Amino acid sequence: MRIYEPEFFEESNNFFINTGRKNLLIFRNAGRGLLISLESLLLSFRFLHRRKEIGKQLYTTGIKSFAVTSVVALFTGMILSLQAGIILRDVGQEVNVGTLVAQTMCREMGPFMTALILAASVGAAIAAEIGTMTVAEEIDALHTMSINPADYLVMPRMIAMLIMAPVLTIYTNVVGILGGMLIAKTQLGVAPIAYYNNAMMTLANKEIYVGLLKSIVFGFIIVTVCCYRGFATTNGAVGVGKATRTSVVHNFLLILIIGYFITRIFY
Repeated sequence: MRIYEPEFFEESNNFFINTGRKNLLIFRNAGRGLLISLESLLLSFRFLHRRKEIGKQLYTTGIKSFAVTSVVALFTGMILSLQAGIILRDVGQEVNVGTLVAQTMCREMGPFMTALILAASVGAAIAAEIGTMTVAEEIDALHTMSINPADYLVMPRMIAMLIMAPVLTIYTNVVGILGGMLIAKTQLGVAPIAYYNNAMMTLANKEIYVGLLKSIVFGFIIVTVCCYRGFATTNGAVGVGKATRTSVVHNFLLILIIGYFITRIFY
C-alpha cells in the first residue's frame, strides 16, 4: 500500500467503535503525511536535479507572497502599536510601545501571521494542484514511469517553503515594527528615535531565534498537511475542493496549537 493512499473505515452501529476507528484513522493519516515529508527531506540531496522546479516554487512561495505579506505585516504592527499605546498612555508609558511591538512581532505575530498567509495561499494551491493530479490519475502515471512523487512533487515544495518561510517572517517582523513606529509617531506622539531605542534595547536574540524556529516548523507543517491532503484526494472536482478546504483548516489549527507549545517550551 502506498503511504499516501487514503484509508476509510466501515461504519458501525456502536458509537465507541466508530469513535475509536476515526481516531485511529486520524493518527494513521498523520503518520503517513509525516512519512511523505520525511522522505522528501531525505531526498533533498537531489536538489540540483530539481533546481528548476525548486526555483519555480521559491518564486511562487516567496515573491508572489510579498504583496499580501506587506499589507498584513504593516497593519498588524499598526494595530499592535495603537492598542498597546492606548493602554500605556493611561499610565504615562506610551514611550515603551516600541518594546511591546518588537517583542510581540518577533516572538509571536511575525511567524504566526506569515504562516497563516502561506497556509491560505501557497498551501491551498499545493493541495489543489496535487489533488487535481491525483484524481486525474497523474500520480499513478508517475509510479508507472518509476518516478517517486515525494521526489518529484513534495521535495521542491518542501525546500522552497523551508527557505522562504523564515525569509518572509523576517520581512514581516521588520514591516510590522515600522508600522508600529508610524502609529507611535502620528497617534501617540512618540519620537521615532525613542521608539527605535526602546524596541532594539529590549529585543534579545532569543526572541528572533524562537520566531525563526516557529516559521520553519510552520512551513514544514503546511507542506506536510497540504501534500498529504492532495495525495489523499478522491471523488473528482468535489474532492479537490474538499481537500483544499480541509488542508487550510487543519493548517490553521496546527499552527495555533504547535505555536503555543513552542512558546511554552522556550518561555
